[in-house]
Amino acid sequence: MKYIIFLIDGAADYQVKELDMKTPLMVANKPNIDSLAKKGKAGLFKTIPDNFSTGSAVANLSVLGYNPLIHFHGRGVLESAAMGVELKPNDVAFRLNTLCVENNKIKNHSAGHITNEESHELIRAIDNELANDKIKFYPGVSYRHLLVLKDDYSEEVECMPPHDHPGEKVADLLVKANSSKGENTVALLNKLIMDSKLILEKHPVNVKRVKEGKDPANMIWPWSPGKKPTMKTYQELYGINGAVITAVDLIRGLGKYSGMDVINVEGATGLHDTNYEGKADACIETLADHDFVYVHVEAADEAGHEGNCKLKIKCIEDFDKRLLGRVLKRLKEIKDNVRIAVLPDHPTPVELRSHVADPVPFIIYDRKEKGDKVDKFDELSCSKGDYGLLKGKQFIEEFLQK
Repeated sequence: MKYIIFLIDGAADYQVKELDMKTPLMVANKPNIDSLAKKGKAGLFKTIPDNFSTGSAVANLSVLGYNPLIHFHGRGVLESAAMGVELKPNDVAFRLNTLCVENNKIKNHSAGHITNEESHELIRAIDNELANDKIKFYPGVSYRHLLVLKDDYSEEVECMPPHDHPGEKVADLLVKANSSKGENTVALLNKLIMDSKLILEKHPVNVKRVKEGKDPANMIWPWSPGKKPTMKTYQELYGINGAVITAVDLIRGLGKYSGMDVINVEGATGLHDTNYEGKADACIETLADHDFVYVHVEAADEAGHEGNCKLKIKCIEDFDKRLLGRVLKRLKEIKDNVRIAVLPDHPTPVELRSHVADPVPFIIYDRKEKGDKVDKFDELSCSKGDYGLLKGKQFIEEFLQK
């Protein structure tokens, strides 16, 4: 048996006014996903525990069958694993955004999806000015970077995810201490944030971006702190070997901690211009010597954060035609039976531009199993599926038949 999970990040949504109170999944032309829905079984999956962070790290942990209440130690540690930054037991890792601030408010979390080259130059400047033997900055992909604090600092701080607070005042979102242990860390982080603005606003990269009418990356923003976790691998848990295909370090890091191979695809960007065909071909090729492949596509989530409904629909349609459709055509190359799941990790409603904790639709297809009566893949249709509402490890156990 072979297994594929197709994860359409942030594809689920609420009813949208401009779509006559339908969701992007309801109006998107997605014949391949709908075909699997007709042949397979559907349901809803609550990926975010009650009263918990709505981040992608939490949701993807749940999809893979790990309990976020135990295994979520912040996005920073996952980013560090993906980047090959080895953490010591007392190190605290933070995800670090280069974001755009306008009129003292967060304009967007991505500085207009700044390029790797531009963002790396800015992070090098920040590291030169603000780093020391206990503070280190590491450049990542586009606006996604890493901050590591050593020895004397604490993870007991509250940091606001910038993608959940567009249009809000920076002063209202600064880091706060969760305990007395975090007070020293809070003072440092808020100083780094404000000092970065003075450095970045006058940097030649941003001066050039402003002249070109682009959003400058004029502030750093640390969030999702944590220390190095310990997790059982997929081989230990389920007796299977796996691989992840993704453009973002978060999922690469999660793959590494779960003992999976990370498959890099040229042209995979994490945006709507990602290499769908390359990911499809990598999926089929990886199945040749792996039991399980986790194919993650970030594009719809980014469109949701931009509040761009048309782009979100296009991302769903491109996924369906250019990635899933291509994989389905090539499945005949795989001799084993292939069990397939399709789902988002969480909703990213275009009218909110942030993650929410509502259950997501999912389908599981196995050509040897009888389907249910659901014939479309969307939030309402899947709620009527035979699986009902799943929580915790129920999804992965149903999918892997464990």
